[in-house]
Amino acid sequence: MIDINNIRDMINSKKVFNYNIMLIGFMGAGKTTVSKHLSKMLGMNCIEMDEHLKSEQGMSISDIFEKYGEDHFRDIESKAIEDLKKKSGTIVSCGGGIALRRRNIDAMRSQGKIVLLTATSQTTLDRVKESDERPILNGNMNVEFIESLMEARKEKYLASADIHVDTNKKSVEEVCEEIVEKLIDLEKLFL
Repeated sequence: MIDINNIRDMINSKKVFNYNIMLIGFMGAGKTTVSKHLSKMLGMNCIEMDEHLKSEQGMSISDIFEKYGEDHFRDIESKAIEDLKKKSGTIVSCGGGIALRRRNIDAMRSQGKIVLLTATSQTTLDRVKESDERPILNGNMNVEFIESLMEARKEKYLASADIHVDTNKKSVEEVCEEIVEKLIDLEKLFL
């Protein structure tokens, strides 16, 4: 298990992660919750991509999908990811479809590490069933549809990720500690 005191010492001396940490995964995997907690834990900035895009576009994600279509949404999402190259030391909670475009993966890789968060289809449904901000699930809020969409994206998620963390039946603290531990282990491989 990770020694949290060592992490605190590293945070105080600004020696933890000087790159962006990009959280990817299917909707409901815990990206937003984990990014907020991880940013506090590590003393890093945090950007929740969907919130950023809603603010930038002046409308909800559902409205963007409805008015302009998914391709337009993916285009503005890609531009936002590329714009993050100007930042470092930021935790980014990416949208569920970010790994669908190769250019997004390349942009994320060029600025940091990619962390894949996963959850089962049932856990996902339990986490998102009350949300109306999931345009891809509107009208399809069931385990079978979620499972089929997860399966369709699985290969791209796995191929994109530097590390993978399963969020099922774990507290946000446990998930964050596992991310930090795996990122530190990953850095040790390149020393």
